[in-house]
Amino acid sequence: MEERKSWRKDHPHGFVAKPMNMQDGTQNILSWECVVPGKEGTIWATARVPLTMTFTDDYPSKPPVCKFNLIPSTGKPLFHPNVYPSGKICLSLLDADKGWRPSLTIKQLLLGIQALLDDPNNSDPAQEEPYRIFANDRVRYERMVKAQVALLQG
Repeated sequence: MEERKSWRKDHPHGFVAKPMNMQDGTQNILSWECVVPGKEGTIWATARVPLTMTFTDDYPSKPPVCKFNLIPSTGKPLFHPNVYPSGKICLSLLDADKGWRPSLTIKQLLLGIQALLDDPNNSDPAQEEPYRIFANDRVRYERMVKAQVALLQG
């Protein structure tokens, strides 16, 4: 996969994206383990948020599915207005009917996900509780995110 070579040559500091290792030692190029660091100067700054990026045989015609991993210590999904309870990320760049373009790179997708962490799209919510709290009580929302970020440092 050409994307892997491009990523290894040029990727932003703190980000991780690599094919998953199978039990037999081979790599699954259709399923990648990724880590998105929180953006400096935001309440997410110290977080390292793990996610899985799953490609289909139709890639790059169709976008990969990006899902944040459950938080290990709680077993819960990421608390964020644009993250479904399954962990799937609701972002136009990842939607074949909205912002996806085959020319988008893994680097661009992960940077878009990083930006979404601190700048939720409240017009396209995926989880009711984070959406409601973000919309109505920003102080409480930030307190809840900071508690979650403490679990995602690394």
